[in-house]
Amino acid sequence: MPQRPANKLLIVGWDAADWIVLDSLFAKGDMPTLAGLIQRGVRSDLSTLSPILSPLLWTSAATGRTPDVHGILNFVEPRADGCGICVAGSTSRKVKALWNMATQQGLRVQCTSWYASHPAEPVRGIVVSNLLMEGDPGALAAHWPLTANTVHPESFATAAALARIGRAAFHRDHLAELLPDLPTHMRSDTQIVQLCKLMATAASVDAVARTAMQHEPWDLAMVFFESIDTVGHQFMQYRPPRQRHVSQPDVRRLGGVMDAVYRWHDRALARLLAAAGPDTTVLLLSDHGFHSGELRPKLDELPPERRMEREASWHRPIGVLVAAGPGVIVGARTVTANILDLAPTALALLGLPKGNDFDGRALTEILTPTDAAPAAIESWESLPGDAGLHPPERRQDPFEASDAIRQLVDLGYMAALPVDATEQIELVRRESLFNLGVHLTSRGRFRDALPHFETLVERKPDDSRYRVSLASCLGAAGQHARAVVILADAPASPELDLILARSLIELGRRDEAVTAADRVAAALGGVPTLRLPLAECLLQQGRFDAALALAQEARRSDPRGMTPILLVAQALLCKRVFEGAAEAALDALDIDRAQPDAHWLLGTALAWCGDLPQAQQSLDLGLHFDGRHVECLRTASVVLRARGQADAAADLRRRADAAAAAMPPIDRQPLPFMAPALAAHFGLRG
Repeated sequence: MPQRPANKLLIVGWDAADWIVLDSLFAKGDMPTLAGLIQRGVRSDLSTLSPILSPLLWTSAATGRTPDVHGILNFVEPRADGCGICVAGSTSRKVKALWNMATQQGLRVQCTSWYASHPAEPVRGIVVSNLLMEGDPGALAAHWPLTANTVHPESFATAAALARIGRAAFHRDHLAELLPDLPTHMRSDTQIVQLCKLMATAASVDAVARTAMQHEPWDLAMVFFESIDTVGHQFMQYRPPRQRHVSQPDVRRLGGVMDAVYRWHDRALARLLAAAGPDTTVLLLSDHGFHSGELRPKLDELPPERRMEREASWHRPIGVLVAAGPGVIVGARTVTANILDLAPTALALLGLPKGNDFDGRALTEILTPTDAAPAAIESWESLPGDAGLHPPERRQDPFEASDAIRQLVDLGYMAALPVDATEQIELVRRESLFNLGVHLTSRGRFRDALPHFETLVERKPDDSRYRVSLASCLGAAGQHARAVVILADAPASPELDLILARSLIELGRRDEAVTAADRVAAALGGVPTLRLPLAECLLQQGRFDAALALAQEARRSDPRGMTPILLVAQALLCKRVFEGAAEAALDALDIDRAQPDAHWLLGTALAWCGDLPQAQQSLDLGLHFDGRHVECLRTASVVLRARGQADAAADLRRRADAAAAAMPPIDRQPLPFMAPALAAHFGLRG
């Protein structure tokens, strides 16, 4: 492995940056730094993981591993001594991050404000943790010591502390740059004061990162800005177009804040690029997007558990990725980039291999041949050498630590914890377990997720989220009768009705399923996020016109959303509008040419039209991007049989059966365009 990469690598994280907002700013000539970076490199959508929670996602970006593996499952965790909670930290991360891997290979690293990076790890270089702003006194010239263990090495602590910009200093010195047209009388507005607090963090990260770059040489620098997300939760509701619950005066007062924050980040990016130098390769990404149109949620006063759920509903599942500089092919297109691909791609640019146990891949299609990923190693976890990790005695599972404290209390060796601390720990335990279950479900690991949701329902039977998740997981695992029982005595809600409708149709209880789905449809005005899952449910019930109408409505709300377009294609196929279905599938491929579902739907539509050669070509492309796509394999097998290629068709059918056997047992009512119906259309049997 090389000791020095040919070029430096700068990774910039913009939490919640969204292409919809960015493209609207590009159209006005704003964001010139990012636009120039794209012209010199590559832009792409970046799919994310579930649940869409920043600590989990940014740790996955830095490690190449999913949350169930890396161990960061929440914003907070129990303190090791069992007395309350603290922010999720680096001592709970179970695998190496990029800064550890680079350190292990003798590279010089810098990491500023990355999620779950406190306490700072003893790497070869500089780490300034995400507790950089802890203790901001909110007053000019007030004493503001760094939290212990925020900076490594200690010799950089003074420089980092001096580079920080508190909220009072931001209000005095930087607010006018952010909002040059802000009336003087609004400078003391409560919301503007809150904005200054959030943006002081961004300004401090910018200043500290550049100070570190000038302090000593580096090969890898990682800089994380959270303010697009944190400001978005406060101010995106005011951005035009106006939401019904937002007053016109508030839109006039605060409607320009979000665009101003984006423009500030563009200027900060220019400063970082200047500090990094022209020979630097840049990867800029967001962990997810952020709703800016009619899908923006209306915030209500909710208990802590539901508040996190509602705040997370702001997040769109598609983030941004920009790559530019040495090693990146200008104008290249990625093939279905995922946030898990960041770490292996970064390693490739540093001349280092990914581990075979990584969950992502290097995006080799955007890398020049000289920067193609080296041969993979078995695992970075077993690789010997100093990786700048905390010593083993500090790297303990916080839940194991609090369990040990609880056991001492139960045995009488310690006094009982205060009630408030106990309640805090239990809340964090439940929410972390819930996040783990949601993640496992999103990866199709329903059997693994079931025990977690069962535990949660047992502990908190009245929490509708836990019941929804358990019933949904049971349905996905094919246990529909049990799902219906779970839902029988639950408080009514649209989410529960949707799951009930799905399970009832699988049990053959169609009339009851239709009634449950109709209740969901009646409640859609208050829960627009259920529009797409309801459309899918209606397809399974054979209510194609209603499903198509919902899918088209969702598509109008989110023109770049992949799921609405694919549901439109499915509904049109069910209605036997084959040309329209093919057009919808092509629209999806215009957004992501590597989307296997879109190739499958296009190939299916072409097959029903009788264009078997083109259908086979589309299905072959779908299998190129996902060789285990069950429906693509089954449909391609039918097309080959119809073309007289029985042996090749039989091979694809065997592959389809093997792929289906390896998948979780999801029951689904067959739609009238799928492989069995297509086979019957061509008069094929068996």
